[in-house]
Amino acid sequence: MPATAPAHHTAESRPSRPRWWTELPLVIVVYAVYSAGRLLARGDATTAVDHGLAILRFEQEWGLNAEHPLNRIFTAHAWVGIPADFAYATLHYLMTPAILIWLWRRRPASYRAARGWLMGSTLLGLIGFTLLPTCPPRLLEAGYGFVDTMAQYSAYGWWGGAASAPRGLGGLTNQFAAMPSLHVGWSLWCGVMLWRHGRGTAARVAGIGYPLLTTLVVMGTANHYFLDAVAGAAVMGAGLLLTPPVLRLVDRARERAGLRPAPGAPVAVRSTAAAEARPATPSTAAASNSTTSPHPTTARATTAPHPTTAPGATASPSATTSLTPAVPESGTETAVGGGCETSAGERIPRQPSRGGRPDSAATAGPATAGDGTPAAAR
Repeated sequence: MPATAPAHHTAESRPSRPRWWTELPLVIVVYAVYSAGRLLARGDATTAVDHGLAILRFEQEWGLNAEHPLNRIFTAHAWVGIPADFAYATLHYLMTPAILIWLWRRRPASYRAARGWLMGSTLLGLIGFTLLPTCPPRLLEAGYGFVDTMAQYSAYGWWGGAASAPRGLGGLTNQFAAMPSLHVGWSLWCGVMLWRHGRGTAARVAGIGYPLLTTLVVMGTANHYFLDAVAGAAVMGAGLLLTPPVLRLVDRARERAGLRPAPGAPVAVRSTAAAEARPATPSTAAASNSTTSPHPTTARATTAPHPTTAPGATASPSATTSLTPAVPESGTETAVGGGCETSAGERIPRQPSRGGRPDSAATAGPATAGDGTPAAAR
């Protein structure tokens, strides 16, 4: 009966989780570069206002200025505006790192690509802040119809009139970093991670709802135009497309430098279970049970060159039958080990060959020990 082997596993990728003491400094350094770049890319106020008004006029021409009606709702109803201000000031800094940590702990196979996507898109957004400083709607003159809800409800939170920065720290922010909106971009990244890697309906609902809620909040609080939100989504799309080739370049550079694969990179693991999973055949079973030689010999019966002894006569010593081991030909199977001899009257059954026919060497003559034929006396 064929031997049953354990289920075999083919070669697979087992990505390792990056070490936190190397991953945390990397994230901190990238965010520090991003924050410093925002401060250095402030631009002058006149240029920023011109860009803001150009965006607003374009939206009005095409009926895209959804920030106007939303801002009126947020300023007229405190029960809407105050939670929205808290959401704008906190979720951006809580949800994104929380999901990043969750991926690192629970989804190490996807963490490296997700982290690369987030960091690459953030740096692309920094390029946008540098090339296109934009005045947000809340900083335009009152005649354009916007109210700064962060300033209106500042008594309920820790922020002052300078965006979501704590009171007295407004000078450490770049208020013209509105295009693209990374509030929307990062929330979209969070939504994709929840949708793809979360479990259950709640995770998928949150994956859709969180980016939509963030988009409404940034427009209703007059911190961004609608096109800022669109640009934030576009930046994330560009970052998603660039992440795979960038990661491949990093892996090749590490390989050429003789370094180990990057933490979290797939590592091929070779399994030996494939050989064990094949069912055992009679020939392989015989070979594995043999202890004398990897190629057992075939027992072939041969006789001495003397004539056979007549019935009733005394057997001659020269007529003794022996079994001489012979080296098998390529592709033959064996069943009986060589080196054994028979005694008087002992019978050895005929040994079948591969095709099921009797071995011609064992039945060549009457003196041979075959079925029912007494062996010659010794």
